[in-house]
Amino acid sequence: MATTDTKAASAPGGAGTTGTAEIAGLRTRYRVTGEGPALLMFSPGGFDSTLESWRTVGVYKRLNLLDHLSRSYTCVTFDRRESGQSGGRVERISWAHYVAQGVGLLDHLGIDRAHLMGGCVGCSTVAAFGAAHPDRVRSMVLYSPAGGVRYRMKQHARFQEHLAYARTEGLGAVAALARGSSAGFTADPRVGPWVSVLRTDEAFAERYAGLDPERYATTVAGLVRHLFDRDTVPGPEPEDLLTLDVPALIVPGQDASHAPSAARYLQECLPSPEYWDVPVAEQTEETAPARILRFLARH
Repeated sequence: MATTDTKAASAPGGAGTTGTAEIAGLRTRYRVTGEGPALLMFSPGGFDSTLESWRTVGVYKRLNLLDHLSRSYTCVTFDRRESGQSGGRVERISWAHYVAQGVGLLDHLGIDRAHLMGGCVGCSTVAAFGAAHPDRVRSMVLYSPAGGVRYRMKQHARFQEHLAYARTEGLGAVAALARGSSAGFTADPRVGPWVSVLRTDEAFAERYAGLDPERYATTVAGLVRHLFDRDTVPGPEPEDLLTLDVPALIVPGQDASHAPSAARYLQECLPSPEYWDVPVAEQTEETAPARILRFLARH
């Protein structure tokens, strides 16, 4: 359950307010921008998924999506747990943990139902959220879903590199490396998936350095096996998607981490989605926000 420890302030990089909420014992930093029906946005960026990602990462920056969407919707963006200035906890993280963060944030803000939008791996959480809480979801926008065989292989290799470094150098060295550099888990797997929390929470870093190495390795191995268990879009089981009667718009990506097959998998599993069959190069600031807004307006 979320608490009400909101700290509103002017939001840099666009109109809105920033705040914090305690959800399941962890801090969540969020920003609310715009007016209109609520749109809860699960950021792109993997283990570096911050609210700024909508303005700084890849296609989302190029399309200027947040500025366009916030003219008609109350856009709620946030740092995923273990990312940015949100907190974290060493445990076998599952998609249910990410869903719980989103549900807790809606509760904190007093929002009963919202449109959901995911970018990249945020699509997996959106789909899992819809499957677990369809009564709280007006519609889902799944933009460039992460997935595909190369994506799975890349994730497993990243965690293997981290565990190899942790075994050789120790968790104290991992914490020191994380606190002494600016690289994220994607850029330098050695720093691990808790790198942001190691940098922002000194007490967490001290506890982390003292963890039992074997238990830590078991936890991390279970985490990656659970989160990245298939050669398509990770998240809810296909049987859950096949019975999910929530309107959905799917927009494909086209690279090693966002295989077109991942978007087609969602199209196959969801009962009656809209699929915007447009190559990434033709997804422009003129066409993409307008396509999303038309979909949202109908639901």
